[in-house]
Amino acid sequence: MSLQLYSIPEEIKGRLRLGNACYHSVQNLLSWLLSKNLKIKVYRTIIVSVVLYGCETWSLKLREGRKLRVFENMVLRRIFGPRKDEITGEWRRLHNGELNDLYSSPNIVRLIKSRRMRWVGHVARMGEERRCIGCWWGNRREGDHWGQLGVDGWIILGWTPVGGMWVYGLDWAGPG
Repeated sequence: MSLQLYSIPEEIKGRLRLGNACYHSVQNLLSWLLSKNLKIKVYRTIIVSVVLYGCETWSLKLREGRKLRVFENMVLRRIFGPRKDEITGEWRRLHNGELNDLYSSPNIVRLIKSRRMRWVGHVARMGEERRCIGCWWGNRREGDHWGQLGVDGWIILGWTPVGGMWVYGLDWAGPG
């Protein structure tokens, strides 16, 4: 068995493809038969789980964040349906702001950020023999944040190229 390494944009693209396939497989569940609350539960438990598998290790750029939000808004528009315009009386798609108001949960990018921070906590509690090494954060070429410490001497959410792939981790830099 060989391990194939992907870049983060390729990984996100693949996850979105799988999420799209998952969405189409449960599309009938998102029909008019179910209540909006049940549709949201189906979205959160099935579709989001598929899309965000392994998201703890992603470093999101704005482009990838936008792709994730577009996917999320597509599914939410299907769940909440169109809205009748009060002025013209015509049916129209919901705007992004209206979707945010109707969907009271954190958006998909916020979910990724919270999962990353939870993952950092797990890594921070690993024993000395299991810790990640050789990590930093920022733009490696410009040396941004190189060696700047996070909480209690830990460099948080560092990244390093390993085999052509960016990898996250933590490194203990000591108290000073």
